[in-house]
Parts: sequence; C-alpha cells; structure tokens
Amino acid sequence: MKKKLRLGLSTSLVCIAACVALHSPSSLAARDAKTILSETCRGCHTPEGNDALSRISHQRKTPEGWLMTIARMQVMHSVQISDEDRRTLVKYLADTQGLAPSETEGVRYALEGRLSTVEKFDDQTSQMCTRCHSGARVALQRRPAQEWEHLVNFHLGQWPSLEYQLFARDREWFDIARKDMVPLLAKRYPLDNPAWKKWLSSAPKTEALVGDWSFSGHLPGKGELSGVMIVMADGRDTFKVSVKGQYADGSPFNGDGSAILYTGYEWRGNVTIDGVTMRQVFAAQGNAMQGRMFEAEHDERGLDFIAAKQGSNRLLAVQPGYMKVGGETEVTLVGSGLTGKPNFGKGVEVVEVVEQSPERIKVKLKAAANAQPGLRTVTVGTLKGPTLSVYSTIAEVKVVPEFSVARIGDGGGSTPKVQGRFDAEAWGKGVDGKPYRIGVFPAQWSVEAFDDRAKEDEDVKFAGTMQADSGVFTPGDAGPNPQRKMSTNNAGNLKVIAAVDDAGKSLTGEGHMIVTVQRWNNPPIP
Repeated sequence: MKKKLRLGLSTSLVCIAACVALHSPSSLAARDAKTILSETCRGCHTPEGNDALSRISHQRKTPEGWLMTIARMQVMHSVQISDEDRRTLVKYLADTQGLAPSETEGVRYALEGRLSTVEKFDDQTSQMCTRCHSGARVALQRRPAQEWEHLVNFHLGQWPSLEYQLFARDREWFDIARKDMVPLLAKRYPLDNPAWKKWLSSAPKTEALVGDWSFSGHLPGKGELSGVMIVMADGRDTFKVSVKGQYADGSPFNGDGSAILYTGYEWRGNVTIDGVTMRQVFAAQGNAMQGRMFEAEHDERGLDFIAAKQGSNRLLAVQPGYMKVGGETEVTLVGSGLTGKPNFGKGVEVVEVVEQSPERIKVKLKAAANAQPGLRTVTVGTLKGPTLSVYSTIAEVKVVPEFSVARIGDGGGSTPKVQGRFDAEAWGKGVDGKPYRIGVFPAQWSVEAFDDRAKEDEDVKFAGTMQADSGVFTPGDAGPNPQRKMSTNNAGNLKVIAAVDDAGKSLTGEGHMIVTVQRWNNPPIP
C-alpha cells in the first residue's frame, strides 16, 4: 500500500488522538448531532432544506473518513469542537451517511491496518490518485460528480505543487482530473446507490450482537488461537467486551474492553489483552464478525479474526489445517453449533474424539498411506467449513506477505519502530498437477541483501534483526549512523528467506522487505 501522504503533520496528530475516541463508547453527549451541525458547521456550510447542509450532505464515508474530515476542519479552518462533540458527530454521520457493507468490500484492508497490502487499481487511478495516498481512501467514500470536482479543486488549491510532481508534470494533470477522473469516480463511487438505501432499511438491531461469540484467529510470528468473546450491552450501540482465549501453544489471550457500532455493522473496539491495548476493526453482520485486531501503537502487530455467535451454526476453522499422508495428528475444529461426528474426507480417519462441545471439537486423525494429496472439505453434521490439506511432500514455500515495509524508529525519537512480520506458507501439488495451499509451517528465518547495492551498503548488518524462529524482523534505530557510508540512517533493501523442513529436506521461499524511514503521518485511512 502506498504510504506517501500529503496531510499536514498537525492534521495527522489530531487524527491519531481522535482515533482512540473512534474505538471507544462516548459518554452522554452534551449536544445532539443536529445541534452541533447547526451551531458549529453552518458558519461555512449553508442550509439546503430538510436539515441538509452544503457539501456535508452530499458525501458518504466510513467512521474513519468522517473523523478525518472533521480533523481537517479543525486544522485548516480552525473549527472549535470538543472531543465529545466530535464523537457524537462522527457517530451520526457514519450512521446516516455511511457505506453499505457491499460498498466496503475489497478495500477494508485500509481500515484494518493491513499496511503491507499491494493495491491493484487501474493505471489512471494509480497515476492520478494513489501516487500520494492509498486508492482505498478514494474507494471508501461516495460523492456525486459535482462533489468529486470540488475534491479535485481542493487538492490543487491545498497542494499546488502536485502539478510538478511525478505523474503530473508530464501531463495536463488538472484537465485530466476534471474531465476524465471526475466522471469516472462519480460512476464508480456514486452518492446514490441502491445498496445503501437497502442497508438503511434492513440493518439488524444492535441487540443482536449481545451474547457469546466463538472466534478463531492467526497472528504472524505466534500462530493460531481460538476462544470466546463475550459481548454485553452498555448503552445505545455500545458494548462491554471480554475475551477469553489461548494460542495453539497454550499461552493465554485474555482481556477486557469496550466497543461501539457504527452504520449498523462497523464494529470498533479497544480491548486490553494481557496489558496491551488492541484495536478491533470488524464487519459485524448477523451472526458473523470478521476483521482484524492490532496493537494500538503497532498496527503491524495484528491478527486476523473471525467469529460466529454461539447459538448459530457455523464451522469457522480447522487448526492446524493440514496433515501428512500416512501420518497422525490432532486437529481442533472451532465454530458454533458443532454437533455430530466430523468428517474429513476420503482417506482421512477420525481415530478418536478427544474433546467435543458446540464450540470446539478436538479429534485425533490418521491419513491413509495411499490418501491422495489435495484439499478435503470438512463437515460436522450438515455444516461445511474450511478445508483440510492432505500432502505427501511440499512442492513450494512462499513468504507471506511477499512484499513488506518495515520502518526504523526509536533511537531517542518519539516514533516507534514498525516491524516486519512473516509467515511461511507451504504449497503442494494435487494429483491433477495443480498447486494448492497446504498451510503455515514453522520455519527458520533469515535476511540477505536484496541486490548488489544493498550488499555494498551492508544493509543486512545495519537495517535490523530477524528472529530466526518466529519471522519477526525488528528494524534498526532511527537517526544518522556514523558507522554507515555518509552517516546515513539504517534503512535497507532485504530478501526475507524462510527455510521449511520437509522430512529432512529443506525448502526455501523468498520475500522482499524495504526497511525505510519513519511514518510521520499516520491517519486512520492511509
């Protein structure tokens, strides 16, 4: 994901400070949202009838998008608004002018802090928009053509030098933006969308989220985990949250916190897990939640999260999700409403049911010596869920993510380091010769210079340290390093290498990691 952002530093600081409030329930608001709009916003935004205000009423955004807009008003237009009123306004605008679940599909990575995502947009959008910020920031808002044109004019007025930057000075940027991009964006991301109107009329009641939720997760560098999240009502669209779980190695994953629901499905929470505050960014619909939990101070330290409300019927995960031909292993099924004997497909026998409840089934499996390699659909009664991978040999190892960005930090400064975190994915070949994903395997990790320049600059020596058994890379300190050529900083260009043992044979996979400078701007949507 591109990280070159043009927000001012002060804007970013306001956004970061406000982000805590975005994930936390508000106290009783001193003023209601319509009063705030009337008394705080109408000085610049003129009434248009039916409680509509110019500009404001012609946009739809996520909670993070509205938060960034208000922060910009504070910094660039000296709007005076309390934290409490800002929370009230973000809640109101996200609820009444938000995005439907279908409108955020494919770009939720930006909300979930997945900063190593490599975006795929068309060339024109990439050259005109995502050279400065993520394409997801554009895709997570809705406007009519006139408002998209206002946004173009704002960009040029606020950052006039952008016409002289890369992918602008070689073309008539302003004309292309107005004549080509405005109609394209208005068609692709329109204000009026039947999906939004349908969601407003059919969104489930908040009370449906109260109860116990079985969850499964995966944290790179640590492994799989599962447990129960208990959700208790704590006001209108607000909740108390308790998490009780553990990793596959037995270490605990326990904590408590609070959450708030925007737009009928956008779950934002703060939960302290074993003394560390973690953000929750989930899409909560019906009896399912899915998204990511990540440390408040380190969004790279996060885990994928999927949950099913207890009482519903859903198979969430098979942990671990693979076994070897001719071998025996224990696997755990995680979900809700798990009744009956599990079935793992042809050639895989359930030797023993070690533990069984509606939320968790642990079984001992044996794969026949002649079992065919490939994926098996796992069933429990009538429930179908994730697959089990049966393999004889590993054909290939992939480093995930394939490309990553880590950042130097600390060194006496206020900006923390951003780690690189990796998994080693094993892949096999089925009887048809087609590749299939086996799963995440333990690996031995190392880094090498990516190219001759990196070797000459001794990037491996200075850029940071890779933990050999976990795939966690910790960058070097920020600031000039007198031991390096020209006393430059500890940036580097590295290969990430994972070595996986398969019955005594070592297979390696490679990824690419840029170790670069600090992120000075860290808005809620990059």
